[in-house]
Amino acid sequence: MRKEVSYSDINSFLVLVEEGSFTRAAEKLMCSRSQVSKQLSQLESSLGISLLVRTTRTQHLTPAGEAFFERCKQAYAGIDQAISRAIESATELSGEIKINCVGGYIGENIIGPLVADFMRIHPDINIVLDFSSKRVDLVSGEFDFVFRMGELADSALIARRLTELTMGTYASPDYICKYGKPDTPKDLDNHKCITGSMRSWAFVHPHDRSEQEISVHGDLECKNGRIMVYSALHGNGIIRVPEIYCLKELREGKLVSVFEHWHPKRIPLYLVYLQDKHQPTRISAFKDFVLNNFASYLA
Repeated sequence: MRKEVSYSDINSFLVLVEEGSFTRAAEKLMCSRSQVSKQLSQLESSLGISLLVRTTRTQHLTPAGEAFFERCKQAYAGIDQAISRAIESATELSGEIKINCVGGYIGENIIGPLVADFMRIHPDINIVLDFSSKRVDLVSGEFDFVFRMGELADSALIARRLTELTMGTYASPDYICKYGKPDTPKDLDNHKCITGSMRSWAFVHPHDRSEQEISVHGDLECKNGRIMVYSALHGNGIIRVPEIYCLKELREGKLVSVFEHWHPKRIPLYLVYLQDKHQPTRISAFKDFVLNNFASYLA
């Protein structure tokens, strides 16, 4: 059975050979000559070979010692190079950042321009931007950041709230003319609805703070906000989306609010990432850019 070899003993041996004497090696290692001698003896015992021939005046490597020295020297040079590259990757503003985000208006009109501006400032950083509503596992390393709407389950992840989105329930005037307006959320059972990822719609009455939560069947189910708005504009049903998705259509009267008193709860938008005290600089730079500048992209 092979004996365990101490890497400290190997390092001491390399310094001893490079310095050419026990005295100079001890000075460089900041230890006693006897400690250097002890480590050499331990290393030779672990390997079962003689590495160095010592006399009162000189010392020289044995053939086995010379071969061992060259291989270890190359290995340690490789380790030094690996350490340097790791430090560079942690401190340089370069490399890849992988981002997952909901698509539609938020992805295309807010996150897309934000990412483009970040890349303009940091041209050596590459971005992989994925638009989807799927639940992703940040721990696996598939993504570095996730932009996510809605309340999040407790986890070891960091979730920074970027904003709260005002929600609304809308339909086209043509739809209302044809099917009428629901009086309360419960009346949605008798209407055509266009749903996204949320099949349960919650509403709050602003006066008495009473709540109603309704399970909604979608005549059209689509996880893209733009398509939902487009379909509602063509009279296909009632949508419940962030107000920011259709501000222009609301101003122009192409969509109108369905309920006078019942309002959906505001929905938070988060930037989610792993808790890591040794974040690469590129990760910290993107996080800081988002937190410092996100509000300006909502205008």
